[in-house]
Formats: sequence, structure tokens, C-alpha cells
Amino acid sequence: MKWLIPNFIKKRNEPLWIDSELVVVDLELTGLNANLHEIVSVAWVEINYGQIALQKAQYKINKDVQKLEQSPIYHGISEPEIAEKGEHLGAILSVLARLLDTKTLVCHNAPLDWGFLQKYFIQYGISTKPTFMIDTLKLEKKRLLRAQEVIREDQLTLPACRARYGLPAYQNHNALSDALATAELLLAQVSHLDSQKAITLRKLA
Repeated sequence: MKWLIPNFIKKRNEPLWIDSELVVVDLELTGLNANLHEIVSVAWVEINYGQIALQKAQYKINKDVQKLEQSPIYHGISEPEIAEKGEHLGAILSVLARLLDTKTLVCHNAPLDWGFLQKYFIQYGISTKPTFMIDTLKLEKKRLLRAQEVIREDQLTLPACRARYGLPAYQNHNALSDALATAELLLAQVSHLDSQKAITLRKLA
């Protein structure tokens, strides 16, 4: 006989965001096509139990990038800087993968960043599976649609989303500042939802 578990018990057992550990990741890239372009830099910021853990923030430059093309116009990372400060991407992603194995991944426009991460995880034979994945762009789009607002593409950029919550302007196109900006945006988005302490990760994912 198969017993059905009542919905209230299922909900009670789901992890709450406030009790969880999250890793906010941002990438700077040579372009937007994961099949053609490369990761230039990677940064992540942790949110542990509703608090940004700045002391755990990491910023890494990919020593293995082959062609910067026109991308330095945006991220400002030059070939000499890569040669001086870069680390092998496989080593960088191994560290990130160990974090993601037990935590929730957060990105702004997750399909783009996760597409690049998956490509290189496969290339380096790294296995990882975040418990949940939260996309602050997707959360914002759902919120605007619920308010029956017509959405323009430029309304969903990270700076535009932050501006709607009164968060300050910042220097974008730097992986670390974008990761921190995304972490702040997520906290602002959650604060606008009802009963913050009762919000499950599944509701944000």
C-alpha cells in the first residue's frame, strides 16, 4: 500500500531560506555564447542564514583564457593582469564545486552563468549539483508580471533591478562587485515578500 504524505508535512520539511547557506556567483566573460566564448573571471559571495559573509568572498581571474577579444572594454581585465594574477580555471572551479555541493547557487540571469559553469565543469571532469538554484532576474520578472507591468529588457538588468529597491549604484562588470550586488538584491527581494522567515528555498528557486 502506498501512503500519501499530507502537504502540510511536506512543507514543514522543506528547507527555509533563512536557515540555508547560499553562494552568489558572477562571471565576467569574453562573450555571451557558452559554445564560443570563455570565462575571464569568477567571483562568489556567500549568504549564510540571511547574512552576507563578506569575509568569505572570493575573486579569481582565469589564467587559461585564450582570447579576450573586445571584452576588456567591459570588464577591464588585461592580458598582463591575467599573467600576473591568474589561476588555472580547473583549480578555481574545483573550489567552487565543493561549495555548491552543499549550498544553493544564486545568479542574476542564471541560464547564462550556469551554462558557462556547466561547460567547464564537464571539461574538467568536475561533478557538482547545487541543492537549489535561485535566479534574481527570474524572481524580479515574476514580481513585475504579478503587478501586471509591461517589461522591457533593460528593466531586468542588475542595476535596473537594484534601483527599484532603492539600492545604490555600483561599478558593474566586475565579477566581485556584481556578485555582491546580486546578493544585496536577493536580500531586498526577500524582504519584500511576506513572512521572510517562512519562505522556503523552493519558493525562490
